[in-house]
Amino acid sequence: MQRRLPEYLKRPIINTDSTRNVRRILKNHCLSTVCENARCPNKNECYTKNTATFLIMGDVCTRNCRYCNISCEKPLPLDKDEPLHVAQAVKDLGLKYAVITSVTRDDLPDGGAEHFANCIYEIRKLMPDTKIEILTPDFKGDANALNTIIVANPDVFNHNIETVSSLFKTARPQGNYEQSLNVLKYIKANSKIPTKSGLMVGLGEGFEQIEETLTDLKNAGCDILTIGQYIQPSKAHLEVAKYYTLEEFEELQQLAKKIGFKHYQINPLVRSSYRAADMV
Repeated sequence: MQRRLPEYLKRPIINTDSTRNVRRILKNHCLSTVCENARCPNKNECYTKNTATFLIMGDVCTRNCRYCNISCEKPLPLDKDEPLHVAQAVKDLGLKYAVITSVTRDDLPDGGAEHFANCIYEIRKLMPDTKIEILTPDFKGDANALNTIIVANPDVFNHNIETVSSLFKTARPQGNYEQSLNVLKYIKANSKIPTKSGLMVGLGEGFEQIEETLTDLKNAGCDILTIGQYIQPSKAHLEVAKYYTLEEFEELQQLAKKIGFKHYQINPLVRSSYRAADMV
């Protein structure tokens, strides 16, 4: 059954000098953003603030998560100049806090870990004072790939759990719940990098299942938590089982606090990188 989108999830279209400037800079450097490719509802708000979340390693994914708007196809070879282009865009935008995410690249031996690291290195050459948050795939849990990330030393490491354990194979058929937790545990055990994770609600989970997942994340050493409402990108994706009310999101905030999270953003339109700088 197709559910009507609540009014509090609707966002206006904004077209200002700032939004046009962000699009121009991204186009000049031939860069993609998760804002556009994943149809983020906060895109225009972020663009008006002269920021965007960079999507590296192409705009097609080797996995077919059933909630995600990014296409699953055979990816192109990596653009070796992309890390420099990202750094130049960070400089042109004057970002004090840059967020970089990627498609999953299971076709690459290291899952793209070195490419992430090169983006960090290039940004620090041009903008040494800019804080850098990366939102990565699971790299198949490969310790060598995670060590490459640790050496590059981002200011925040984010890997999203996305949903509760019982729904994981439905939503992320090529992923693994325990593996995602282990990625967070590995970063926490082998570095001082703050870790972050997030999940969507509205896929059919119950409150107790959410509590179990938040407890798992806390036990994995996760420092920063995000929770937002799942919005179906198209009829080909998983349907929304439930739109949580604003009151229920307040209950989730209290739950996160009870479990021990000190840093969290929990609201209907929250996404992984939404107002990320405010959390650090």
